[in-house]
Parts: sequence; C-alpha cells; structure tokens
Amino acid sequence: MSDSQQDQPKRPDQPRDPRAGYHSGPFPEQVQKQPGLTSPMEPKPDHGEESYRGSGALGGKAALITGGDSGIGRAVAIAFAREGADVAISYLPEEEEDAQDTAEWIRKAGRKALLLPGDGRSEDFAADIVKATLAEFGRLDVLVLNAAYQKNRESFESLPTEEFDRVFKTNLYSLLWTARAAVPHLEAGASIITTASIQAFNPSPGLIDYAMTKAAQVAFTKALAQELGPKGIRVNAVAPGPIWTPLIPATEWPDKLPSFGQDTPLQRAGQPAELAAAYVLLASDHGSYISGAVLPVTGGKGL
Repeated sequence: MSDSQQDQPKRPDQPRDPRAGYHSGPFPEQVQKQPGLTSPMEPKPDHGEESYRGSGALGGKAALITGGDSGIGRAVAIAFAREGADVAISYLPEEEEDAQDTAEWIRKAGRKALLLPGDGRSEDFAADIVKATLAEFGRLDVLVLNAAYQKNRESFESLPTEEFDRVFKTNLYSLLWTARAAVPHLEAGASIITTASIQAFNPSPGLIDYAMTKAAQVAFTKALAQELGPKGIRVNAVAPGPIWTPLIPATEWPDKLPSFGQDTPLQRAGQPAELAAAYVLLASDHGSYISGAVLPVTGGKGL
C-alpha cells in the first residue's frame, strides 16, 4: 500500500481496507520446534480475542475441534463459543499452555470447554475424543477436523519415511478415525468441516507430503458430503492460504518468513481471526445449502 493511500482520510461509512488492519510487513526470522506455541511468536497472531462478536448462530450446540489449542483452531473455538456453542478441543500434550489459554477464552464467553490432550496418530485417542465430547456435552453438532503437521523438505529424495508417515498419520489417518467415530452420533443439521489448504491445489515442492494430504482431504470432503447429504449432514472444507500460526515458525523455513504472505493479491499474510467467520458460516444454519464445498480464504490467491 502506498503512503498516499494510507494517509487518505477514511469516511465513517467506508469499509475497512483489507490490506490494512493486520500485520502487513515482513515477519522476523524465527524458528520453533514442532508443534510450535503461540507465546514465542513475533508478532503475536490475532485469533479474534478482542474483535470477534457473536450473534447466537450456534446457540446450544456442541463442537469438537481437533488441533483447537492455537492458530486457526483457537480462532474457531473462540468464535464458536461466542456464537453460543460448548467447545471441546484436542491437542498434543506439549501444547497445554496454548490449550489452557483457549479454554479460558471459551469460558469467558459463558460456554463449557473440554480439554482433550493426546496424539491423533493413535487410533484409540482419535476415536475416544468423540466419546469424551458426547459424555461431557450430551451431543455433537459440529466436528472441525483441523489438526495438522507440516515441515519444510529440502528435496523429495531426502524425505524420511518416518516423517512421511507422521504427516499422513496426523493429517489423514486421525481425520478418518475421528470422523468415523463421530458420524454415527451426528443428527440431521450437523456439520463436518475440514481444514484443507491452498496447498491441495497449488502445492509447494518443499511441502510435497503435506500438500498430498491436503489434496486427499478435499477428496474426503467431497465424497463424504455425497454420502451424508441424504441424512441431512453437511460436509465442507476451508482452504486457508498463508496464515500466521505457530505451524509457520515450526515449519523450519526462517529464510522464507520475511516474505511470508507477501505474494498474495492483498500483499500480506492472513491472521487466524480472518478465518473464523468462514467456519461459523459452514457450521451454522447460515450455510444450510452449502455442502461438498471448498471455501478459499487465501488473500486472493486462486485455487
């Protein structure tokens, strides 16, 4: 954005410029160990803690969000709670700090929070989180399959089998196990939302295994939407672009951070808060005729 554009006075009725309002410059080089935490990040991500305003779109409902401790998952948890839903979140035990913070925001919204630490690569855990949510809330209306793992690859030929296995177990196996456990308990009006990625459509060589799993998630979403539609259950995906979450500094590409998100038409990376409304739309009656869709939130980058 040019200085002249920034300096122009804003009319009271003028919409906010989407290029402004959030961090729009380079990100400082920083590296974290997987899975990454919020507190060391610079700048801090915006999850809608101070900005999201609910309107009762999910009043009385119960949601389970995998990977709900930070990043996109935290933003969705905050939004769902402020829309009236009780929220369960699963996360890795080493993410306890972030999970406690997210739970506090859920409770501040007057809703119940259920914390489910564990590793989704365990089939038992991936299924048990559904049982725990049902036991605590007595129902499950919205399932958000959001947990993910990615790591920068120097080359395809150097991709270790154990890393390939970790990506697929985290991004695909756990998703299938949790969804399979949940479907028998979902009633008409329920919603399943997968966090896919622009990588499913425009894969980066350094994220080849991650991109493969995201493409598979899109196929999963579209196929399951066809199966569950006659039962009144909608299945959709959100495809984020470059979003500033702990996963980014933990991907091990510090040299790419200064330009992260700068190649989008909006010329900046997105914040987790900017995805929350998409998930609320797909989870609520506002999206009652949307199923089998992939909703891009990419800053203008095409799928």
